[in-house]
Amino acid sequence: MFNRAGVYYSEDTTTGKQHSLRTKDEAEALALLHSKNEAHRQPVLNLHIARTYLTATDPEVAKRTWQVPMDEMTKTKTGSTHARHVIAMKDKAFDLIRNQPILETYSAHFLKVLELGTVSTNVYLRRIHNFALDMNWLAWSILPKRQWPKVKFKEKRAITLEEHQRIIAAEVNPERKTLYQLCWHLGASQGDIANLKGEDVDWTSNTVSFTRQKSGVAVLVHLGAEALNVFKDLPAEGVLFPYLSRVRAGDRATEFGQRCRQLGIKGVTLHSYRYAWAERAKVAGMPERFAQEALGHNSKAVHRAYAKRALMKIPSLEDYERKAEGAAVAKAS
Repeated sequence: MFNRAGVYYSEDTTTGKQHSLRTKDEAEALALLHSKNEAHRQPVLNLHIARTYLTATDPEVAKRTWQVPMDEMTKTKTGSTHARHVIAMKDKAFDLIRNQPILETYSAHFLKVLELGTVSTNVYLRRIHNFALDMNWLAWSILPKRQWPKVKFKEKRAITLEEHQRIIAAEVNPERKTLYQLCWHLGASQGDIANLKGEDVDWTSNTVSFTRQKSGVAVLVHLGAEALNVFKDLPAEGVLFPYLSRVRAGDRATEFGQRCRQLGIKGVTLHSYRYAWAERAKVAGMPERFAQEALGHNSKAVHRAYAKRALMKIPSLEDYERKAEGAAVAKAS
């Protein structure tokens, strides 16, 4: 504390910042200075006490940074999910906390990361935060659940039949053309289709079976005439897409995006085929449980299409009553 022109000031010995205490009374100034010191000392003391207790059970707690949960969470993932996590953890916004000790992190640190980041930053920071909580590396939430900014994804839409036909007509690479055709007929992810084999097709029952890479769930889909014609031109054994099965999903998406830009088609990606399949299924009257089996029970494409996106012509109750009466008469006779 010091006096300048009759008014008392305080100086932060760490930062050097000076603030007026707005008083000329020395006793009052000393009381204000004491309050400032106590306000600063108590949180620091609390942190030291917490560290002491936690160190007794976890010696690494004092020096564990946010890079640790980033790395350990990524190790728990496999396949394409692991690849996405590796890329997500390189987000430049995370550099603000990457080397920050977990126990010395405050809400302001997270808010700054969220401010500089994107929607993906919001999603993955939540996961990192929750992973640290689950592992008992964090004694309390940095941000209360209700204070996290709402995740707002960009609007996605289904690819239309006209757009699909234009892409097929313009595509000169036979592998890519066939991949897009099967995406339209099956609605499966590009990775699942790219890794199909000739042995996956059962020509006796006209079905194709595969295991989803993301969930590991087996899928069995009946093939219509158009889909069967596509498979007839492919090998009966071995990998159906020798080149596309070896490249990264991002490379397949880039090639598709380039074709769309050449044709002036905007707002669609390879994932748009899943939205299209789900919306076509609803319009055709396919029960939601069948669409869920085909695309996955947690598929956002199914939930969105069956909730609001696709318009379905609902039959009249009279039609159902006539069908029920006809069935009853047929059964009685």
